[in-house]
Amino acid sequence: MPLHRPARPGRSPRVDSQEIVELRNLRLARPELAPAADMQIELLQAQRRVQARVPLPTALVGAAGPGWPGTAMRPFLRFEDIPLDWTDVRLMVRQTADILLRFEALDQPGHARIQSLAHEGHGLEPIVVRWYNARPADQPAAADGADVDLLDQVILLAMRPFLARCAEALLSRLDLSAWSRPVCPLCGGEPELAFVNPAAERLLVCGRCTGSWRFDPLACPFCGNPDRSLITSFASVDGCYRLYACDACRRYLKAYDGRRGDRRVMLALDSVATLPLDAAAMQRGYRA
Repeated sequence: MPLHRPARPGRSPRVDSQEIVELRNLRLARPELAPAADMQIELLQAQRRVQARVPLPTALVGAAGPGWPGTAMRPFLRFEDIPLDWTDVRLMVRQTADILLRFEALDQPGHARIQSLAHEGHGLEPIVVRWYNARPADQPAAADGADVDLLDQVILLAMRPFLARCAEALLSRLDLSAWSRPVCPLCGGEPELAFVNPAAERLLVCGRCTGSWRFDPLACPFCGNPDRSLITSFASVDGCYRLYACDACRRYLKAYDGRRGDRRVMLALDSVATLPLDAAAMQRGYRA
């Protein structure tokens, strides 16, 4: 008589992150933002699948102690210290380009060039290294700047799960009391968003690794302009978001106001929810 084997328990369905839940709520509450919310949901799901496989940068954990940053005031994470699997990096580049194409954030020729690059043996590696080590002033301003910007955006999104993993493991271990620079103390990235906490402190949120650090609540985080008369500020209708625009460098930064909200800052969600503020800033001649 054959033995009866109990059925294997089914795999538990993956629980959506709070950010994905909030994005789904946003698309229902504001249908005009649904395409942007759907794109962010797909990007977050792709990033989450890869981030779950990224190992902790254990070799750096001990080095991220109270003695840093010292006098060097340089970002802590070197490219060679990022725990990269280049197979996963190429996968993320391909999937990111596919998602941007589906939502018309990338055209067909640009998509084809990026897919070709991701399949070309080791051609992608030096481009990613240059992207990581470059500073904003190093970015080219040539006629092909649009193509460069698109590739940079794809690489930024594709590298986010690897850098976010490092931020989770390392950023809270760094002594940032002396850090006053407008770039991320971990990876050197520019801020993509800000968070005003209940104590009215402004934290900048890195567009690369999603880590955050305190910064002067009044100075421009791009050019350092401290003159309040040259800073334009306006808020969203509900008061949950603010935008700070600098009349010296003509750049702007959006912020989630934690004094009016009841949650932490969420880069993907808050970037979508504030798209009307982007439009208002660009109409006034500012750029992100």
